[in-house]
Order: sequence, then structure tokens, then C-alpha cells
Amino acid sequence: MRPFFFVLALVLSTGLFAQSPTTKLIGAWESTFTDGEGRGSQLTMTITDGFMVMTAFNKESGEFIATLGGRWRADGDNFSITYEFNFSDSTQVGRVSTMPYSLIGSVLVFNGDKVWTRTDDMSPGALPGAWEIIGRKRNGKMQDLSERRNSSRKTMKILSGSRFQWIAFDIDKKQFMATGGGAYTTDENGMYIEKIEFFSRDPERSGSQLSFDYKLQNGDWVHRGFSSKGEPLHEVWSLRK
Repeated sequence: MRPFFFVLALVLSTGLFAQSPTTKLIGAWESTFTDGEGRGSQLTMTITDGFMVMTAFNKESGEFIATLGGRWRADGDNFSITYEFNFSDSTQVGRVSTMPYSLIGSVLVFNGDKVWTRTDDMSPGALPGAWEIIGRKRNGKMQDLSERRNSSRKTMKILSGSRFQWIAFDIDKKQFMATGGGAYTTDENGMYIEKIEFFSRDPERSGSQLSFDYKLQNGDWVHRGFSSKGEPLHEVWSLRK
């Protein structure tokens, strides 16, 4: 049996094959994976302007399996990713993988037979993009974390129109800390709701639903509510560049 991280890397390195405008790649995608023992897992991929993430987890148990991602670009027929994090193989961080790609309607086909299906095109949620934390309230005082924009240590939250995932990592140290994600919605009343489907540190949180107030202020995302531990939460996020 091939270990999962090998198959996940193979999916990226063996390629997608057709020509299409790069904007049509942006959104959320899903597929499935079955290992040599017949165990199935969910694969999700979110591609935003400049950044992407691919993740595997067990949909029934909430068990996190693996994730990888970073900056991407498409030139002609070729898709490239520069890895910023890789849970299963940290040696890949900083390396570039380039492959041919193809998009046929709402389907991506990998390696001739690996099919990904589009789940959204960055709608209907109001917060699509790759965000990084720049502020957080602690002990009644707002901490300025904007210096992280120029550092290798990142806490990123990447969202399509219906899916979210946060990842904590350090590019220079090739270190992955944690991740969690699932589905989200926003409404006209400024409510942001997350339904957690996986969490690398605690699968018991799978199935939890958290509600927050949100607003966009000068292009930044102001996020208020309570964490899964019931602690007050007030954060400010800015789009990555």
C-alpha cells in the first residue's frame, strides 16, 4: 500500500490536462480517495487568487489525514505550486512543482482518471480569498500582528464561497502546526457560521457549529464571537498579497 502523502503528492505532480483561463480554476473542488485497505476519505481543494490548499479527511469520523498548499500560478498549459506547507512531507516546502493541467466544464481530471468536481465558484459566501491574521484581542487589549505579513510564520484562513480552512505554519522552518476546516455561510445580517468537518488536533470537534459576527472594514475582515472552547474571540484578518 502506498502511503497517503505519496498519492496526494502524485495527484499534484502528475497533472491536470486541458487549456482554460486561470480564473476558471478558482473555487472549491472535491474528490475521494480509497487506500489499499479500502478505507475511504474525502478530498477537498480550495483555489483562490494566488493561493491553494488540498486536504484529506475522513468524513464520518472527522479524522484529519493530510494537507498541503501554497502559492500557485498557471501559464498556458502548465500549473505550478510553490509549497508553503506539507503535513506529510516537509522537505517539499519551498520547492516548485509544475504540471500540465486541464479543465473540462466543472470537472478537473488528474492523471487520466482522477476526477475532481467543482463545488462552488467563490459564491455565495461573502469572504472568499486567502486571509492572514493581523490583529487579535487578548486580555482586553488588541494585539497588532501585522508584522507577520513580512515573516515566514503564518496563520492563514483560506475560503471559497462555501468552504473554509485555517492553517498555521512556518515557511522558513518548514513547520506545520495545525489546521481545521469545513463548510461556512454568511448572511445579510453580518453572521458568519462555520461547520467544522475536521480539526488536526482534536477530531472530536468535527460536527461542531460556531457562529460569529463579521464585517468588512477598510478591506479587512473583523471577526467576533466565541471559540470552540467558549472563549471570547476578536480577530482581524487581511487578504494575503
